[in-house]
Amino acid sequence: MSFFTIRENALIGRKLKHSPALLLLVVSFAAFVVYTGMYGFRKPFTVGLYEQWTFWGIPYKVCLVIAQVIGYMFSKFIGIRVIAAMKPQHRIQGILICILTAWLALFLFAIIPAPYNIICMFLNGLPLGMVFGLVFGFLEGRKTTEIMGAFLASSFIFASGLAKTVGKWLLINIDVHDFWMPFVAGGIFLIPMLFALWLLKQTPQPNDADILVRTARTPMTKFERQQFILKFGWLLVPIVISYMLFTIVRDFSEDFANELWTETGYVADAGIFVQTSSIITVIVLIVIASFFTIQSNLKAFVYTHYLVIVGLSLTLLSTYFFHQHWLSPIVWMILSTTGLYLAYLPFNCLYFERMISTYAVKGNVGFVMYIADAFGYLGTVIVLLLKTFIEFQFSWVNFFSVLFTATAIIGIVLILFTVIGHLKFFKSINQVV
Repeated sequence: MSFFTIRENALIGRKLKHSPALLLLVVSFAAFVVYTGMYGFRKPFTVGLYEQWTFWGIPYKVCLVIAQVIGYMFSKFIGIRVIAAMKPQHRIQGILICILTAWLALFLFAIIPAPYNIICMFLNGLPLGMVFGLVFGFLEGRKTTEIMGAFLASSFIFASGLAKTVGKWLLINIDVHDFWMPFVAGGIFLIPMLFALWLLKQTPQPNDADILVRTARTPMTKFERQQFILKFGWLLVPIVISYMLFTIVRDFSEDFANELWTETGYVADAGIFVQTSSIITVIVLIVIASFFTIQSNLKAFVYTHYLVIVGLSLTLLSTYFFHQHWLSPIVWMILSTTGLYLAYLPFNCLYFERMISTYAVKGNVGFVMYIADAFGYLGTVIVLLLKTFIEFQFSWVNFFSVLFTATAIIGIVLILFTVIGHLKFFKSINQVV
C-alpha cells in the first residue's frame, strides 16, 4: 500500500491530523470507496438469473445466495471477538486479506463447474463480513463520527445498486458469462479500492478533544466483553431482534431486487438499481449526518430510537399506499426502502457509537455491532432456508409487502420498549452526560 514514500505518507498524515475539515473529507471519501469496493466483490452475482441450473430441485441462484449469506453470517460471529480485539495497525492488512480471499473465491466460482461451485460463494462471503468492522474502526470515537459514519453506511445503498448495475452491464453489453461476471466485476472495483485503502491508512488516531466527548476506543479483553453483556444485555435483546428483522428485509431487497423489478416491468433496465439507490443514499446520508449537530450523547442516543421509528412508519405507510394504488411501484420502492434504511443504518454508524459515549464504556463499537450483525444474518439464513424448503406460491410484490409490513409493526414496538428501558436505566444509575 506504499504508493508514496514514507516521508510523503508522514506529511499527509500530519495534514490530516491538523486539519479537521480535511480529515473529515478524506476519511469519509476513503471509507465510502472502500466499502463500495467490497460490494463489488459481494453483490454483482445477484443480477444473474442462473435459470438453466438447479441443485437438489432448488433454484440455483437461491443456493448461491444462501451459501454466501451463511459465509457472511459465520464471518460476523467470528468478528465479535476478532474485531473487538483488533489493534489499529493491523486493520489495513486485514481488509486486504479479506478482499483478495473473496476475489479468489470468485475466480474459483468461474472455473469450477456447477453445482460444485456453490461452495465458492460460501468462501466468498466468509471474509467479507469482517470488512465493515475494520473500516469503522478508523471512524469511531471522533466528534465527526456521525458524518463519516453516514458516508460509510450510505455506501450500503449506493454500492449495492452500483455493483448490480456493473454486473448487469457486463451481462447485457459485454456478454460476460454468468459465472465469470462476478470475478470480472470485482476486478473493476479493485483499483479504486486500493487507492482508498492507502488514504485510509493515513488516518490519525482520535485526538484529545475527540476522546473528551466520545471516550477512548480500545481493544476489548474477554472479561470486558463479558462485563458489557452483563450490564447491557437486557437492553440489547430487543435491539438485536429488531436489527435481525431489518437485516432480513434489507438482504432480500438487495438479493432479489432484480426479480422484483422484472415482475414490475423493468426487465432490461440496468440503470434502475443505481437510479433508485442514489436517491435513497442522498436522503439517508443527510438525515444521519445531521446527528453530528447534537452534542449531547444522551440526547442523540434517544433521538436515534425516534429516527428508527420514523423510518419504519414510512415503510409501513408507503406499502399501504401502494396497495391502495396511490403509488407507482418505483415510488413505493424508493419510499419503503428509504424508510427501511433510516431504521437499519443508524445501528451501523450512530446507535452504538452514541451508546458507548453515553455510558463511557471502555471498548469499541465493533464488539456490540458484530453481535447485532451476527444474529441479523442468522435470521436471514433461517428465512432463506424456510422460503426455499417450504413450498408456497407468491409474487415478489406480495412477498416484499408482507416483509415490509410485519417488520415495521414489530420493529416499532421493540424500539419503543428499548427507548423507555434506556431512559429508566439512565435515571437509575444517575448517569450525567
